Amino acid sequence: MMTTQLLFLPVVAYMLGSVPWGIILTRIFKSQDIRQKGSGNIGATNVTRVAGPLAGALTLAADMLKGAVPVYLAFTIADSNSAQGEFYISFVAFSAFAGHLYPLFTKFKNGGKGVATAAGGFLVISPAAFSIAILVFIIFICCFNRASVASLAAAASLPLAVWKATGSEIMTGCAVLTAIFIYIRHKDNIKRIFSGTEPVIWQR
Repeated sequence: MMTTQLLFLPVVAYMLGSVPWGIILTRIFKSQDIRQKGSGNIGATNVTRVAGPLAGALTLAADMLKGAVPVYLAFTIADSNSAQGEFYISFVAFSAFAGHLYPLFTKFKNGGKGVATAAGGFLVISPAAFSIAILVFIIFICCFNRASVASLAAAASLPLAVWKATGSEIMTGCAVLTAIFIYIRHKDNIKRIFSGTEPVIWQR
């Protein structure tokens, strides 16, 4: 691999991760600032509440692509069967994830919780691990009707799923670090969960 390629792609991944699609799409659909509405989060769940299901679905897809596209490109230039290649791919995935959490284009503020961007990255790293995490997400959504609970459960399951699917210590380490940051970004949700004030997705 060329040194320029090695340096260029993580930067591109971070820049892609920094694109605040929740803000952009809410302005297009509702002419509102998502940061001033609902929970204030720029992710798909809050966009759905504020701007509707189509805007929410587009935000989810765009945020996943922010993770998936650079990781796919990393696989094309790195040897995924070597430790160096695994580290590089993991670094690119985490760069996109970090961009979503701390976006350059909003002065490192008002980032999302990173679930969709992480999901996109790990979909490419390991479709099997992604499938397990999504299954956990769906089960917890159905049982608890709260996106935050499902996201936290899926994040907790991700490192074990990656380990079982890939056997890679490096990629599992990336999954652990990703899960830790997802939990940090959900700290307010965790407080509301324990206090019983976390909002539901749909009323029963």
